[in-house]
Amino acid sequence: MTIDSRRIDMHSHFYGGGLVDTLRARKKRPYLRTRGDGVTVMVAMNGEFPFTEHYHDYRVGLAEMKAAGLTHRMLTFPGALGVDLMPAHEIATAISAYNDYLAQLTHETDGVLIGLAGVPLDDMDLACAEVRRIRRDLGLPGIILPSNYFNSLEEADELRPLLAAANEYGCHIMLHPGLKVGQEPPARPADNVQYRLSAVDLQSSASQAALTVILSDMLDEYPNITFQIVNLGGTLPFIFERIESIARHRNPNEPFPTERLRRLWYDCASLGPRALEAAVKVFGADRIMLGSDYPIFKDDPYGHAVVPADLSDAEKMQVSWKTADDLFAHLETLRQRALG
Repeated sequence: MTIDSRRIDMHSHFYGGGLVDTLRARKKRPYLRTRGDGVTVMVAMNGEFPFTEHYHDYRVGLAEMKAAGLTHRMLTFPGALGVDLMPAHEIATAISAYNDYLAQLTHETDGVLIGLAGVPLDDMDLACAEVRRIRRDLGLPGIILPSNYFNSLEEADELRPLLAAANEYGCHIMLHPGLKVGQEPPARPADNVQYRLSAVDLQSSASQAALTVILSDMLDEYPNITFQIVNLGGTLPFIFERIESIARHRNPNEPFPTERLRRLWYDCASLGPRALEAAVKVFGADRIMLGSDYPIFKDDPYGHAVVPADLSDAEKMQVSWKTADDLFAHLETLRQRALG
């Protein structure tokens, strides 16, 4: 493998690491059940789906990575499932065991699989202790958090203790669509549910999270945290000019800080070449990374989004691996500095 052939997938999900047994033992969402036809399904917040080996057997994922030409993949705790929202006394031990397993996978695969951990959000003290352990002891790059905590400045303040703990050793945080502790799923649309929820609403939620981060003091208060906004920042590459116009006409003395969007990181999961082109023009290729959203989506993100995109060879290389590689190097420098 040459350095130019590296392909780092920075958005995928993994439901293994002991979570299968935990979810089989549950009777409330989220849980696993076996239908009368013998098919195992995950009963999640917004319905159910067949729970195939792609979700929990890392060896299946590795084989598909190799077939697609992907060389590295970041596996994330299944945040959107709501496991991290469960009562801490029920789930904290299982989350810690899962995080241990991710660290083990990173070691056993010589860094081909990289783990993004979960924390028990129902107990802030435990969550803070776990994020410190994740960075200090396990060496995992960071954690995944539900983006509903970032729908407003007030809601984000609920996580200030966790952000402060994450800042100590440097930490990567993926903001992924998901509920807060105690929240119920919103009412389902009357029609076209998949498109309205999984495309329009989801992209909007990613944009809301990004806005909260850049319009708060988080980037300055927690300089050792790197925030990843999924799916190219939602709708931001396509509406930022409207946002600038709103500020120019309604708040002429307070222009929208578009440049702060370049202080976040983004992945191109589940999107294609036209969206990628727009995002590169707004954020810069050095802020964008490959993302597959595997196993929900199984497209090769390089072949599907990068190859057909009207980008320079240098930009394609940046998106394919260099942005992620530079990010990991930065995080490790922060960790080593904190360890002394």
